Amino acid sequence: MAKNKSEMTLVKDKSLTLRVAEALPKDAGRAMARIDPQDMPAIGVEVGDIIQVRGKRSTAVKVMPAYPQDRGKGTIQIDGITRENAQSGLGEKVEVEKVAHRSASTVVLAPLATSGAFVAEKDRKYLGRLLEGLVVVKGDKIRVTFLGSRYQEFSVVDSSPDGVTIIHPTTSIKIKGERGVAKQKTGVNYEDIGGLHKEVNRIREMIELPLKYPEVFERLGIEAPKGVLLHGPPGCGKTLIARAVANETNANFFHITGPEVIHKFYGESEAHIRAIFEKASEQAPSIIFLDEIDAIASKREDVRGDQQVERRVVAQLLALMDGLKSRGQVIVIGATNIPNVLDPAFRRPGRFDREIAISIPDKKGRLEVLEIYTRGMPLASDVDLGRLAEITHGFVGADLEALCRESAMITLRKIMPKIEFEADYIPYELLLELEVTMNDLIEALKEVEPSAIREVFTEIPDVGWDDVGGLEEAKRVLMETIEWPLKYSELFKYANTRPAKGILLTGTPGTGKTLLAKAVASQSEVNFISIKGPALLSKWIGDSEKGIREVFKKAKQASPCIVFFDEIDAITPARGSSGDSNVTERVISQFLTELDGIEELKGVVILAATNRPDIIDPALLRAGRFDFQFELPVPDEKARVEIFRIHTKSKPLAPDVDLENLAGATESLVGSDIEAICRQASMLAIREFLGRNSEPELSDFTTLTIGVNHFDQALQNMRNQP
Repeated sequence: MAKNKSEMTLVKDKSLTLRVAEALPKDAGRAMARIDPQDMPAIGVEVGDIIQVRGKRSTAVKVMPAYPQDRGKGTIQIDGITRENAQSGLGEKVEVEKVAHRSASTVVLAPLATSGAFVAEKDRKYLGRLLEGLVVVKGDKIRVTFLGSRYQEFSVVDSSPDGVTIIHPTTSIKIKGERGVAKQKTGVNYEDIGGLHKEVNRIREMIELPLKYPEVFERLGIEAPKGVLLHGPPGCGKTLIARAVANETNANFFHITGPEVIHKFYGESEAHIRAIFEKASEQAPSIIFLDEIDAIASKREDVRGDQQVERRVVAQLLALMDGLKSRGQVIVIGATNIPNVLDPAFRRPGRFDREIAISIPDKKGRLEVLEIYTRGMPLASDVDLGRLAEITHGFVGADLEALCRESAMITLRKIMPKIEFEADYIPYELLLELEVTMNDLIEALKEVEPSAIREVFTEIPDVGWDDVGGLEEAKRVLMETIEWPLKYSELFKYANTRPAKGILLTGTPGTGKTLLAKAVASQSEVNFISIKGPALLSKWIGDSEKGIREVFKKAKQASPCIVFFDEIDAITPARGSSGDSNVTERVISQFLTELDGIEELKGVVILAATNRPDIIDPALLRAGRFDFQFELPVPDEKARVEIFRIHTKSKPLAPDVDLENLAGATESLVGSDIEAICRQASMLAIREFLGRNSEPELSDFTTLTIGVNHFDQALQNMRNQP
């Protein structure tokens, strides 16, 4: 440590003591520190200068201004790698001074054992380009992010000249030793977690304080928290948070997956768990992370007679977590996505002191996650991550990672023809041609759907408001009910107004109820779940109600979300009207409680369609459940002109076709009838054309026109139908 300090030449005898704060996710790995601009004159630095950060060890970084919301707090924002280099944790104080630096002629790096890609000897130039402008000090750890989100960490074994150096294009990069020889810690930092600041802070206060300052709890006479249960949908970041906490606290980390505990011999499973807790106690402070804890801690009353091992494992785990023997500085973190199957004895203070729900990230959280996973991507200038965050409602961190990976694969396919697969490796010079565009990311969006609604995922139809003829009032109501609360959420909050919960579309068949639902799904850019009423009904008792519960559960997880019930009269007929069974009555009761029960339905709009509103249960039609009941009228003449214009768009119409005359001749017909007339007129024109040209060529197609006679014939055929 002394050598490291002596190598640095301080420019002025001015120093500042600041408290370490977490860096922004996009600053991770860039060897920079953000401080309040008002603190810069105190140490004589300007933006872009190099400063020394001294905790238990000294390192050097570039100084940048903190964002307005982080100023005036007396903090320095540095990432996990810089904190590790300075041997200082979050909340601790470090000394900051200006330091002299020189350009590096040679830098020797030793790869650390990570999951990242390894750099071949031929690709040193590419590595130098990625490290260009990075401040390095001998003994520091640095991170290189390659194409995609994968990274490789290195230890700086040596740099020439000595002291603080900056890597330039002319710097010679050398790799020394084999992967994993360096004895520095590698892992996940808090900056690698996006969109979960509130959850991470709650976990830190539960875990870091008892491990770092146990004497505080002793002095106050209270027992430190000993357990945290993380629960949330798959892919939301439960395991990632546990890894980050273990990495940042310098605690020994024991990772146990539920199924690996179970052994076939009597008593061996319990002995295995005891051995883990004993080892953790010996190496305290320790964290035991029980991943998929539901596999070994399910409710004992639900255990079958042939599953006594599971029952004994639960009892042993309960005794170890809060038995007669104290477990000392050992904290247990459990993770599951089905917390309701855990034995109730676990879910009390003393075992799991706090249960923290890891939520699906909101728009701001999704933007942070996208910034993390696109760190190493060569993004084109047209890429708008903010826009991408807006249209990925319901995506968890794992989904967004898959989205970035898929877009990189789409980009990679562009250079596939240039790759010689017989070659030993793909040169990075070829990868420099790659550029991930916004189109690549939008294309990848077609391949990745939200985990929370994967089972009920609906392909969003390409139907816009312009594809719906007439129905202006219905379109206005749908826009106000669904689009406005999403676009102007702050305005609704200011007005203290709750948006409508449900909309029921009624009307004769063919008036456009389902078409409106398709337009809403496409235009609102939120998650869309389409449910066909009869599909929920099952012959098994309880299955139909369970189906309703699952639909609403997934909708809440993926909120904001629209749930569309087509032919809702099939599952919600008036109670007492069906004499054959009580299934529909139970389904209605479940539907009513989900729609307007004690648990509030947030961020979910129910859209339903029926042409038999008279048979729907009256309890469903009151305000607070279906706030709007909109009957779609038979289109008037103006609306019929619009519908004809939509369905004849891009068709080769003859000059004698007058859409207004056609609209006048189709009184009392609905939209689906007009669509059928346009389709049949096209078929009649094609039949006539093929009668004249038995083997037509592409140049003959220009003679095909759809005339007024074809429309008249199609209209006559429709009227002659029974």
